Amino acid sequence: MSIATAVVETEEHKALRSAVAALGRRYGRDYLTTVVREGRHPDDLWADAAKLGYLGVNLPEEYGGGGGGIAELSIVLEELGAAGCPLLMMVVSPAICGTVIARFGTDRQKAAWLPGLADGSLTMAFGITEPDAGSNSHRITTTARRDGADWLLTGRKVFVSGVDIADATLIVGRTEDARTGSLKPCLFIVPRETPGFQRSQIDMELQAPEKQFELVLDDVRLPADALVGDEDAGLLQLFAGLNPERVMTAAFAVGMGRYALGRAVEYAKERTVWKAPIGAHQAIAHPLAQAHIELELARLMMQKAAHLYDAGDDLGAGEAANMAKYAAAEACVKAVDQAVHTLGGNGLTREYGLASLITAARVARIAPVSREMILNFVSHQSLGLPKSY
Repeated sequence: MSIATAVVETEEHKALRSAVAALGRRYGRDYLTTVVREGRHPDDLWADAAKLGYLGVNLPEEYGGGGGGIAELSIVLEELGAAGCPLLMMVVSPAICGTVIARFGTDRQKAAWLPGLADGSLTMAFGITEPDAGSNSHRITTTARRDGADWLLTGRKVFVSGVDIADATLIVGRTEDARTGSLKPCLFIVPRETPGFQRSQIDMELQAPEKQFELVLDDVRLPADALVGDEDAGLLQLFAGLNPERVMTAAFAVGMGRYALGRAVEYAKERTVWKAPIGAHQAIAHPLAQAHIELELARLMMQKAAHLYDAGDDLGAGEAANMAKYAAAEACVKAVDQAVHTLGGNGLTREYGLASLITAARVARIAPVSREMILNFVSHQSLGLPKSY
């Protein structure tokens, strides 16, 4: 399939989108806000999505997955988001961790983790960001050193989603290259109850069922097979997870933007002032139309990025995934802002459920990489401009 035709969805993709949308409508925004208010996790929705095969749609069939790719998984997250009930852990567990293990894990690691990630019975978190490193992965200080046949992992991570519910966390650390002495990135599977693996919840203004954590790893002893894949694969393995993360963040943002826009359009059709629905006025209609256009454009880049990644073009996918994440985040923020503005005072009430999205929409601008770092990437990698750092 060429890139030109990849953006026109297949009948299978359309059927998947329709089926997931139906599941999303059965739960909706009220379900998610209730879960958050009660301090619970969206276990019912997660279980139903798993039962229908949606959580593992990108994972290999031989391990219980759907045999598809990030294209299919992004459809699932987008449609759940458009229904008002996105599952953030989909970005982490099947998209990042499942992809990395499927591509680079040992046979034993694949057998141990992929079936559970596919059917939702196991979840995995992902830890890369550090307090002093920020977006600079070259400054990661979490290090692993050999101790006999084992590894000893020491360091700190911040803003790690869902550690409390994850069976393990895929930790990005660094090991010393025996030939050069320089440090290189490596990934380790750290089970939740491993001695020395400590977590503390970060107090967030963000209203979401998935909590954020700071992790401390104090000489965490891991067996040799905790290392994912080849010790020398380094950045290749890391970016095998980061590109899907960017595509899925784009799906999260597009879905959220669609949900907000849908609520605003409904309101604009019904709310009548001066004998006509407010949606009849161009001052209301045109900004909503613009938001729709920008969301559709972001979705096209997201589909391109997913196609390139699933086709094995990691380099092309890197550029497209960053662009998709940037475009989707900007479109989402604008759509949410315009939706709230369209509803006026009602846009800030709990009844309409849009106010909480003001904060949530900013997540896509900030995580997993800021829009400024994406602009750095595009200016350096795509345009060939010199670095300022």
